[in-house]
Amino acid sequence: MDLGSLDLDDLRCFLAAARQRNFRSAAREVSLSPTAFSDRIARLEVRLDAPLFARTTRRVDLTAAGERLLPRARRLLEELAELPALVRDDGRPAPSTFTLGTRFELGNSWLLPAICALRERHPERTVHLRFGDSEPLLDALERGEVDAVVTSFRLVRPGLQALPLHEERYAFVAAPALLCQMPLHDAGDAAQHTLIDAHPDLPLLRYLLDTRPTAEVWSFGRTWLLGAIGAIRNRVLAGDGVAVLPRYLVDDDLSRGRLVEPIALAQPRSDWFRLVLRVDDPRAPRLRALATELAHFPLQA
Repeated sequence: MDLGSLDLDDLRCFLAAARQRNFRSAAREVSLSPTAFSDRIARLEVRLDAPLFARTTRRVDLTAAGERLLPRARRLLEELAELPALVRDDGRPAPSTFTLGTRFELGNSWLLPAICALRERHPERTVHLRFGDSEPLLDALERGEVDAVVTSFRLVRPGLQALPLHEERYAFVAAPALLCQMPLHDAGDAAQHTLIDAHPDLPLLRYLLDTRPTAEVWSFGRTWLLGAIGAIRNRVLAGDGVAVLPRYLVDDDLSRGRLVEPIALAQPRSDWFRLVLRVDDPRAPRLRALATELAHFPLQA
């Protein structure tokens, strides 16, 4: 296949169809007739020798090939749009565009304000955000759908590297009224309580258990999985259970007495927020520079 024969307008049509999931709506977006639009998609599929969309009468969905093409096509057109500024010899920095994945609470409270502040310093750099859980975002990173992920997730994947941003300390917390009703001094008291965590492997509780004797068994009366730390904090404040949460998120609650730490327990192990990127990413130096700048913005709830 001669890739030189690819038409960039065909790729723009592909991206429009991927956004709209409807050929008629996508055709309006790019100012083409439905017939001309469908012809462009068909021509692109022939040139790539792969079906990109699964069509029904009302909707089109990306095939596996279309999913693989989507991030690369988006990046290609973004980089092409940057070419005029890139070759301009006026001393200004070359433009760059990155997509960072992160979980909602961290992204909304810390990463987004940091990016907005850095935008004044680096107007040539555009940073998009994609929210989600860490594992799906790391999957997206490996597929090339995002350029980096900000996470404290324990990284065990080959082909990825992690750059430290901020130490993340944790606290084992409960509402004062709950502990008045049911004390929690040690593992033996856990059976009276509901543990609230994010996922079935109890990633938050692990930060506490890592600091406890290995022979100590924590068996809670009930486990409640809520997926997001913001939701967990909300229910702990309501007295619905106990949880291990990032200290930056609950420091104000602790100082105001809305939450307390069972005094007999050791401090949970700390971790790090990291910027995770692909080892072979040709733009790794720019991402490292971004990580260095992000590390100067303190965590905030």
